[in-house]
This record gives sequence, C-alpha cells and structure tokens, in this order.
Amino acid sequence: MKKFFTLGVSLLLMAASFAQVTIENLLNVPYPTALTSGADGKRIAWVFNDRGMRNIYVADAPDFNARKVTNYTLDDGQEITAVEFLRNGKILFVRGGATNSSGELPNPIALQPGVDRSIWLMNADGSDLKKLVTGYYPKVSPDQQHVAYLSSGQVWLVPTDSAGKGKKLFHSRGSQNSIRWSPDGTKLAFVSGRGDHAFLGVFERSTNQVQFLDVSVDRDGNPVWSADGKQIAFIRTPNVRNRLIFMPEREGHPWSVRVVEVSTGKAREVWKAKPGRGSVFHSGFPVADNLLWWMGDRLIFPWEQNGWQQLYSVSVNGGEAQLLTPGEGEVEGVELTRDGKSMIITTNIGDIDRRHLYRILPTGGKPQQLSVGDGIEYSPVETTAGIVCLRTDATTAAWPHVIGANGQSKMIVADLFPKTFPKKDLVTPQAIMITATDGMKIPAQLFLPKGAKAGDKRPAVVFFHGGSRRQMLLGFHYSQYYHNSYALNQYFASQGYVVLSVNYRSGIGYGMEFREALDYGATGASEYRDVEGAGLYLAQRPDVDPKKIGLWGGSYGGYLTALGLARASELFSCGVDIHGVHDWNVVIRNFVPAYNAEKNQAFARMAFESSPLHFIKGWRSPVLLIHGDDDRNVPFSETVSLAESLREQGVYFEQVIFPDEVHGFLLHKNWLSAYLASADFFKRMFERK
Repeated sequence: MKKFFTLGVSLLLMAASFAQVTIENLLNVPYPTALTSGADGKRIAWVFNDRGMRNIYVADAPDFNARKVTNYTLDDGQEITAVEFLRNGKILFVRGGATNSSGELPNPIALQPGVDRSIWLMNADGSDLKKLVTGYYPKVSPDQQHVAYLSSGQVWLVPTDSAGKGKKLFHSRGSQNSIRWSPDGTKLAFVSGRGDHAFLGVFERSTNQVQFLDVSVDRDGNPVWSADGKQIAFIRTPNVRNRLIFMPEREGHPWSVRVVEVSTGKAREVWKAKPGRGSVFHSGFPVADNLLWWMGDRLIFPWEQNGWQQLYSVSVNGGEAQLLTPGEGEVEGVELTRDGKSMIITTNIGDIDRRHLYRILPTGGKPQQLSVGDGIEYSPVETTAGIVCLRTDATTAAWPHVIGANGQSKMIVADLFPKTFPKKDLVTPQAIMITATDGMKIPAQLFLPKGAKAGDKRPAVVFFHGGSRRQMLLGFHYSQYYHNSYALNQYFASQGYVVLSVNYRSGIGYGMEFREALDYGATGASEYRDVEGAGLYLAQRPDVDPKKIGLWGGSYGGYLTALGLARASELFSCGVDIHGVHDWNVVIRNFVPAYNAEKNQAFARMAFESSPLHFIKGWRSPVLLIHGDDDRNVPFSETVSLAESLREQGVYFEQVIFPDEVHGFLLHKNWLSAYLASADFFKRMFERK
C-alpha cells in the first residue's frame, strides 16, 4: 500500500512538472498549417510542425481520427506547403523553401549534398510517395492530368503520372507568376513581371503561342477566368516612379478592375477606385487572390474606400460597387464554398483584437457569423461534418477545430495535443489603450502575472511585433512567428513580469489611416512616440519597477527595440533585438535593389535620421543581438554594423548567431535557443539593477 501511494504521488508530481510554464512546453506543441479539404468534403489534411519535424496528417469526417501520412524525422527547416487533394484522392504538396537573392535554398542544418524545392505526390495513406519535379507554385489542370508550375521565373508542365518529366511550357521575358488554368484546360493565364510594368498573358496549348492582352505601362495582376473561359478579369495598378517601401501611401493614382475578351483582345474598364481614400491598391492582406469571379456576373475585390480593407461586389457590366462586409474591421481571408453560392470570410469586424468566421452572399445582406466566443478562428475549410478551421485562444495554442451549429468550436484530434502544455497556468491578456507622446491612442495588450500583490514592484517588458503590417491579438497568433512571440510573452508573465504587447501605428487591424501612419518608418519613425509612450505607461504603474523596463521584438520589432534603447536608455534598462533594422537605407535596398541613396539624398538623410544608428551616441543600455546569417528580409550586415557601433560606444552586448538560418527561424532548436537566451538575458539584467 505504501509503495502504491508513493508511486501515485510520484506520478502526480511528474504530471505537474510536465505542465510547468517553460519555454519548451510552450513551443513544443505541434503547429498546424496548410489546412485543406477534398472536393467532396469527406477528408481533410494539414501539416503539423512538431518541434521542427514537418509532416502531413489526414483525417476523415465526421470523427476526424488523424493519421500521419509522411515520415520526416529531422528538425531540418524544410517547409511543407501547397497541400492539395486531387479528385482521385492523391495528395500533392511542395517541400522546401524559396531561394535568396543569390539563388540559394534554405538549408539551416547543411544537409548534404544539398536541398531542393520540389513538388511531390502520394496516396492519401502516404504510400507511393514520389517527387514529381523540382519546382514550386503548382496549379493542377482541370482534368487533373497535368500540373503547371514555376521554376526559374518560367512556366513548366509535368504529367501527374510521370515523375521527373517536366518541360518548359513556354518562354517569356521577365518573371512569370499568377498562373491560372482556363476552365477547359486549353489555356493558361499568367502575369509577366517586367520591373516597372507587368503584362497579362495567355498561353494557348493547341497553337503553342503566347499573347499579351490589353497591354499598358501599368501593372496588371490577379487574373481570374470567367466560367465559360471567354473572358479574364484582372486588376490594374498604375506604376509609381521611384516607389519605395516603409513610407505611408494614403492616396495615389486610382487602380481599376478590367475585363478582356480572350479571343479578340477587346478590353473594358469595369470599375475604378475613386480619388482619395482607397485609391491606392493595398495587397498586404491575404484576401484570396484579391479578385474573384462569382456567380457568373459578379466580381469581388477588396477596397478601402471607407478606411477599412473590406469586400465589395460589382457587376461585370460595370456600375457602383456594393459593400458586402459592413462594420469597423478588416477582411483578412476569403474562401468560396464548395457549391460556389457563398463565401466564408475571416475578419476582425465586431471583435477588433480577434478573428472570426462569417458567411456572406453575393446579394449582400447582413453577414452570418459562423464562429463565436473568445477564440481566434482562421483557415476555414468545408467538410460534410461542418466547417473545420484552425483556432487559438488566450490560453490554448493553435489546433484544428470543427465548428458546431451554435458557433462554438470543438477541438479535433485532441489526443495529439501535448499533455505538457500549461494551459491552466497561462494568463488572459487585457485589451488596453496607451497614449503615445504625441497624444495618439495606441492599442495594446497587457499581461499581468498571477499572484501579484499590492505594493509589488515588478520588472516589465514591452514587446513589438514585426512587419510592420501585423497585429497582435488577444490569444495565440495565426502566424507561427507571432504564435511563438505570444508564447514568450506568456512565459515572461509566468516569471512575474508585467508584459505589454504594443500594436503600434503602421500595423494592421485598425484601418488604413492607422496602417499608413504619417511619418512612419523611414519617413520619420513616428512609431517611436508609441515606444516612448509604452515605457512611460509602465513606469507610472504602481506594480512596475521603473528601473527594470526592457524591450524586445524581431524584425520591425527589433527596429523599435533598438530605437528605444538608442533614444531612451534612461527609460529602458535593457533589450533583446532579434534581426532588427538599424539603417533604413540598407534595408530598403534589400527590397528595392534599384534604390540609390546618393540619387535620393534628401530621402536617404531622412531615412538614416529615422534609424537607430543615427542615435547610437545615446545608447547605453545592454542588449542581446540575435540573427541568422541567411536572413532574406533584414540583411545580416545590420547586426554586424550595430555590433561594431556598440563596441565603439563601449555598450555591453551579447549575441546569438545562427549560421544558415533565415528570417523566420526554420529550425525549432533555434527558436528554443533564441528564447532561452532572451529569458536568461532579461533575468540577469534585471537582477543587476
């Protein structure tokens, strides 16, 4: 009896230790992506990234018992994307990442003799796995007999039953993208990017010829076929001379929607944005393909006329655009239903700091809310058992769920969810508003540690997301990068820190004017006022030790971290800068290779004066620098240059460097290393005060 009691207590203690709030327990949950369903709605598939091992899982309605159908066993950084069911039940997918500017594929563990980016095909049970061809962006033909794909900027074709026998379909100058099969499979529409302009092209398989339709000096894109294959609708945006990034664009030459007859080349303008608000086409939201041809005679597109990214409908014969998604909020995702009679949207309308699903009809009317509660629902697919989506909330990591008739969701494949996840010990953040130093109200989320007592003076950390076109939510994020960031904020709260996650100006979710904030980024760093306001807010809280306020963030968040440390070391005692921007002129050139600072001296001067390196003389606070040296977004040289400048200033810094790692870390072990080092750094720096 005594032995049994001792064993029982030991098991309870072990279970309790497994569920502790540790960085490992928070990050070791398999992260789901690429949720898809078969055409008949009877089967779903998705990818689980389980501690860096990415594999495809399949489940059948209505019970959704999961089966792992691939067997990749390494934390090797090789992504799985574009998962799709063929009508015969086979599964198509892409494995491997995109090249950098030097043509190198991501290979963070130096696999030998190298890696590739390829299209794969297998049976739904994982058998008969074969590499179809090296390439990406697969588009299956209507008869399912061929796959069109991209390789080296050109369009290729491979039969679905002949692995390794791809051939170039045609050749065109420029870089080809946005390939779309005609409904009968006899033609392919595509976009040919030519630098300062882009053409809509059509390849005719029977004649082996390419024609460019309705050509102009503008940028054409987002092609979509009519149901009869006789017409193509597309979006036309005027080119902007010397267009740069990280600067506000509130107005411009209006964009338009056009329709062209394929046989004659005759084109017409169906609709054009009005001057002023909404005149600049914003493609920063993953709204389907930004243009849908719906129910035979309606075109659906996003527009910001009312200051929010929402969906509108217009007749293919022209006329006024009809708003389909009224309310304050943004539409962020669109999926056509299987019968094509309605659409399911992902939006924060009605719940600004979360995401929910709604159904909308082509005739308009009030959208029908499909998911309710305090969760964050996204990536919906239709099944015979109801809508399946990915869902998170304040204390539950992302996981597949099925939505019931009452709008409530139920976790599926729950047996795979780790028992070590410390759900009960996490906190629910509060939505608050802080005041920037210029008086602007800035949304934020406040994490208060459990067990706080009156009179406590606790350390605090401020988090800034990247992007800057992002929004942190009242729960685990739908992007893995920020899903992990939210997890680390929860860990900091578990360590007794007061945590403030700031949705600073130039981020998404709060409308066009908030996103296109005046003087943001390289044109004045107006977000710094939000950084300073966040620090002052915490310093004035009775539960915060004003001498122990740290900053952390990655990418654009690393930029704001560095900016805060450089300009206000008296307010911020330390920070963790993960692949941050330190000189806008360097980073702009990374995205716009033609950018020449010498020819844009006035702008270049303003961009540098908006950069942390401009304020390096005032930087005194210690900092941890983290970066991968194959970063395709923020050049590794940004951290090299900052480290040199900090040495010259005598500023204490530490570093964690990942060879061959990209911007959004591909290796699970690198996420763990980065976050463990961050937590340890803050702990030691705060203990010094």
